[in-house]
Amino acid sequence: MQSRWLAGSLPDKLTKPYVHVLFGARQTGKTTLLRALLPEPSLYFNLADPLERSRLLADAGAFSRACQALPLQKSAHYVVVDEAQTVPAVFDAVQSLYDADKRRWRFVLCGSSARKLRQTGANLLPGRSLQHRLFPLLLAERPAPDPRPRGAASPFPMPVTEVLTDPFPAAPLLERLAYGELPGVALAPEADRPDLLRSYALAHLEEEIRREALIKDWGAFLRFLQLAAIESGQVVNFARIAKDVGISPVTVKGHYQLLEDMFIGFSVPGFSRSPRKNLTSTPRFHFFDLGVRHAAAGLTPGLDAVRADPGRALEQWVGIELWKRIGYLGRGRLHHLRSKDGAEVDFVVELDGQYTPIEVKWTERPDRNDARHVCAFLAEQKNATSLGYVICRVPRPEQLDERVIALPWHCL
Repeated sequence: MQSRWLAGSLPDKLTKPYVHVLFGARQTGKTTLLRALLPEPSLYFNLADPLERSRLLADAGAFSRACQALPLQKSAHYVVVDEAQTVPAVFDAVQSLYDADKRRWRFVLCGSSARKLRQTGANLLPGRSLQHRLFPLLLAERPAPDPRPRGAASPFPMPVTEVLTDPFPAAPLLERLAYGELPGVALAPEADRPDLLRSYALAHLEEEIRREALIKDWGAFLRFLQLAAIESGQVVNFARIAKDVGISPVTVKGHYQLLEDMFIGFSVPGFSRSPRKNLTSTPRFHFFDLGVRHAAAGLTPGLDAVRADPGRALEQWVGIELWKRIGYLGRGRLHHLRSKDGAEVDFVVELDGQYTPIEVKWTERPDRNDARHVCAFLAEQKNATSLGYVICRVPRPEQLDERVIALPWHCL
């Protein structure tokens, strides 16, 4: 198995006497990671298997009986449940067993959706569980072909948890923008990647969403899904999308929440801690992976899908990378800033009381004009910022202003 960032910290966490819940979108590598870390659990329930799922849906008590049948021993029995959200009663059974004996079992529940659990009020084991997230590949897990320039500092470095001894094959920028960062797609031959991503959009988006949610007008939802993918990375216009699809704005907001619950996308709220009075508070919505975004938008994933608007694709890739790092770090927030008169900062990273403004440009030759909105932000937030960045295709870091650095994309 190629090295994953979470593999550095997750083994120690899994030894702690709590229930462990690993969430993440389909095909991010949850099952592969758990099989590598826990190759021989005492019990393994694969609820992605229709027969196994149907058995527990018909007889939820079978799960508890199987756990109680395990022999007593000094060390905890690891019990792994894949796609646990498909049988919400499993969470109640786990709570009951855990409360009865906190050290006999070590439950590891894996899921690709939190929607059914949230809607049905299924127990998310408050005070008893540790939640973990697995994302598509980080830049650290799948390096760039070009070496990192000496002395290049990242605006948001990940803490070093381990040396990634077997990273995924290096990939150039256009390949990432064309096919995204899902592990299975990254390892597949390039000729197969478009079909894999189209299959993901059909099977793992449409079919999984159909199973997860009670949607009355499925045709309208599919039109919404395509529009949401086309406009990924843009400020959401709920009223316009509602009009185009033929549903209410309230329903549109519910559909976006569904995509977030299934880890298919994430919202980036507007930055509100600015003295400017004309800022927009409407969020941007991003798909969690560019390759999936292309397929869901009805495009053929590949270089042609990127060449039509490479700057927008790069901006989305940067936003997704920052979002993944915040998720793994477990603290911080990602914002965007946009005023009604057109001033805009693509991303503002909030971390430990400090704000880092980041602008994204496709250019190989950035100048101070590319940094003007970042400079304005730094002037407004003097006590809460240190440096701003322009992420672009420059070959090595360049100083654009006293506190603004142009940074190569692979140094992010």
